[in-house]
Amino acid sequence: MGADALLTGGAASKSVTQTVRRAVAHIRSDLDAAIARDPAVESRLEMALASPGLHAVWSHRLAHRMWSKGGSWRLPARLLSQTARAVTGVEIHPGATIGRRFFIDHGMGVVIGETAEVGDDVMLYHGVTLGGRSLQRVKRHPTVGDGVTIGAGARVLGPVRVGDGAQIGANAVVVKDVPPQAVATGIPAKVRFPEPAYDPYTDPALFI
Repeated sequence: MGADALLTGGAASKSVTQTVRRAVAHIRSDLDAAIARDPAVESRLEMALASPGLHAVWSHRLAHRMWSKGGSWRLPARLLSQTARAVTGVEIHPGATIGRRFFIDHGMGVVIGETAEVGDDVMLYHGVTLGGRSLQRVKRHPTVGDGVTIGAGARVLGPVRVGDGAQIGANAVVVKDVPPQAVATGIPAKVRFPEPAYDPYTDPALFI
């Protein structure tokens, strides 16, 4: 074997090792973020084995990579996403873009559309829909900023923007942009800005 072949093989091996390390680091960060948001779980192992929300997210990450390759990869990506839907109750189109440390608590009934974009450190509860309001092949699903929490049963519809750190109340229907750090509750959702000492977990409007 020539020197060039050895160098090529060594570079490929190093690339694989780096990819595996990045994947492990992402999995750990997902697990730690999920544990921080779920007081019912006591260990990474329990979370890894018993969280349908995390299983859906991990399946989506693989499906999204396949989808992004285009062409003949897209049908397998859709089939993987549909298998994850059947197993977890969470439907995420493989075209959706999902950030790091994303967590879906409970998981059942969540739907995320093809052109949705979700930032880092976002948390969704069960029954959330990030849906569209158009049949055109355009950007038709929400863009959700970093650090957003969306309560159970909420619907965020159309190409609206939910700003960083915003809170969407349970069962709210959001059809207009929500500014950063705002709270949106009701049908249709109304926006307000909480006081600096505001604790979202003591606000009943977020859970009704």
